[in-house]
Amino acid sequence: MVIKNLDEEQQLDSSSTSRVLGWETGWRLYEAYNELAAAAGGFEGKVEAPAVVVVGQQTDGKSALVEALMGFQFNHVGGGTKTRRPVELRLRYNPDCTETPYCRLVSDSEPGISIPMPLADIQAYIEAENMRLESDPCQFSDKEIVISIEYKYCPNLTIIDTPGLIIPAPGRRNQVLQSQARAVEALVRTKMQHREFIILCLEDCSDWINATTRRVVMQIDPELSRTVLVSTKLDTKIPQFARASDVEVFLRPPASVLDGCLLGDSPFFTSVPSGRVGSGHEAIFRSNEEFKKAVSLREIEDVALLEDKLGRSLSKEERSRIGVSRLRLFLEELLQKRYIESVPLIVPLLDKEHRSVIRKLRDINQEISSLNEVKLKEKARAFHDSFLTKMSLLLKGTVVAPPDKFGETLQDERINGGTFTGSDSFQLPNKMMPNAGMRLYGGAQYHRAMAEFRLVVGGMKCPPITREEIVNASGVEDIHDGTNYSRSACVIAVSKARETFEPFLDQLGFRLLYILKRLLPISVYLLQKDGEHLSGHDVFLKRMEVAFTNFAESTEHACRAKCMEDLESTTRYVTWSLHNKNRAGLRHFLDSFAGADHSTPAPVTRNTQTTTLPDSKCNNTTIVDSSSSGQNQTVTEMRLVDLLDSTLWNRKLAPSSERLVCALVHQIFHGIKEHFLVSTELKFNCFLLMPVVDKLPALLKEDLESVFLDDLDNIFNISQLKHSLGQRKRDMEIELKRVQRLKEKFREINEKLNSYNIQPKWASAVPVST
Repeated sequence: MVIKNLDEEQQLDSSSTSRVLGWETGWRLYEAYNELAAAAGGFEGKVEAPAVVVVGQQTDGKSALVEALMGFQFNHVGGGTKTRRPVELRLRYNPDCTETPYCRLVSDSEPGISIPMPLADIQAYIEAENMRLESDPCQFSDKEIVISIEYKYCPNLTIIDTPGLIIPAPGRRNQVLQSQARAVEALVRTKMQHREFIILCLEDCSDWINATTRRVVMQIDPELSRTVLVSTKLDTKIPQFARASDVEVFLRPPASVLDGCLLGDSPFFTSVPSGRVGSGHEAIFRSNEEFKKAVSLREIEDVALLEDKLGRSLSKEERSRIGVSRLRLFLEELLQKRYIESVPLIVPLLDKEHRSVIRKLRDINQEISSLNEVKLKEKARAFHDSFLTKMSLLLKGTVVAPPDKFGETLQDERINGGTFTGSDSFQLPNKMMPNAGMRLYGGAQYHRAMAEFRLVVGGMKCPPITREEIVNASGVEDIHDGTNYSRSACVIAVSKARETFEPFLDQLGFRLLYILKRLLPISVYLLQKDGEHLSGHDVFLKRMEVAFTNFAESTEHACRAKCMEDLESTTRYVTWSLHNKNRAGLRHFLDSFAGADHSTPAPVTRNTQTTTLPDSKCNNTTIVDSSSSGQNQTVTEMRLVDLLDSTLWNRKLAPSSERLVCALVHQIFHGIKEHFLVSTELKFNCFLLMPVVDKLPALLKEDLESVFLDDLDNIFNISQLKHSLGQRKRDMEIELKRVQRLKEKFREINEKLNSYNIQPKWASAVPVST
């Protein structure tokens, strides 16, 4: 009876391929998909072949189940992390491979190339990769190891074996393991996100309330609509059930526990016998055929144990969920249907790719034919004109270049182009600048930088003035030793203005130069976008780039020198008509304490009337009102003598003198600042921005004509370019043949499916137009 059942199981496995398609058509379909998956990396459209991604905890028996589905052992099975890179297994049923599996390892660097390799070498390669990643800081890699396998026991499946999920213990001691667990979970989630993949969710539990793996799976597939649930290690769970009702609940979990649209409607249950295949004394199985029979025998024993626990025979539906062979058949047919449904969609995709390759090949041939002196000069002049057009467009304003790629916020601009900061290191908050959070480029970014310069410099206050500075500024004249506080004020004002404003010139020049240099890569992007770029002529393009950079730097340097010359002239000689902009305010300030801060003579009482007013400095101020002009003259003369005594002849710095000097310094500083702001902005606009518009074209044209006088072969890399284009043409011709071959394969398969009257589900819902 057991022998008969074993034969039935093997017949079930080997004949599953032809249930929907004939063996030859099915083979051609899977091979075409394999070839398509290898070639799809360079396709303009998205191509994802259906596959099964296996997800489970580290001790759920994931790798053992994958081996049982494959029909032979190949991986490292045991405790700990044995899979650090996902392994994509492209399995194909081939009855001619009877002795050993025929394996090919797909190259990591060139996905279209697969290398035939013995199974032992592939095992060694996987183990070496795991050991390499174990010592790597990242520990895991999301790049698959792709293996194509043909064998008489293989199903027609593509299985992606992922690293086992980890549940680390809490606490600081387990931080390394916790970090690994997060890395594995992120990797597994990334693989599950592909909508074409079927998720094989493994749970090693006897109570469906525990959802260790489903917790992660349902983050990507909340309804479990593309998830097949599998309970592993069934042989260890059956003895744990004491009552038949417990087994019933386990085999048919209630909807309250397993909600959603589960693929297959209910879970599968599998067992894999322990033991490895080999010739050593530790090996349990001498061949893969023995291992295959042991898997089938384990399945029969599980059915018998379940029936014994239940006290009844399993129904046909229940038996269809027990064992590796039943799971394998279900997955194979499910994937086969997905393959068939995708065929009508892939045919137009390949038609589009075929047209694209033909167009690229035609463009390459045109490039090869244009490699002569006359056409190269024409292309260079056209590129020159287009480049200047794009540059002008960026300055005037455009939205063609994506801001998320080329735009900069004010914070980004400050990091890359420098900030406007004075000696106090104060930096203007972003919220005070309009459009600070917007990603700008070109003319808009230039204008924002200039506006920030105006705001920062316009808000600068005159630095504090100390008494020592006033005294030091009041030296001796060449003809007398009296003090000249107006001169002292001028000396202090121009010194502080120079120290304050000179750094801003360098900062503004550097910032605006940075913004102008950014025009180059953005212009190149626009040229590439419009198909006007000179691809392959790297030496010529580098020369254009150097010419533009040199022009921008020299123009900025000359403009800054003009501004520096203007600042030097403004801070070298004080012109009161220029520096004293607010003369009325200064006069009001001086009048407020002109008569109060100096000693006054006793009032003359004859024929006079006196009035006493309060003063902030003195106890009182006596104002003399006299009808006699002689008396007024006497008072004025006495005040003048008193003023000279306190300012010219006296070296002791009185409060009134200090206030007078400070007022004059602030007034002169303010005048210098106003002039500096206006003249600097005007000069940078006239001598930096405008030359980009009116002088750069002539300079680049002159440089271009000088290029034509040089050796064109060296400038345009004609020899190297011919070789490069020749290689690209050969590669494109190979690509064209591959696409044509794929196109014919899928067209023939589509016609074969139509002859079988096999339609995908979505096709039956589409009304046929008459």
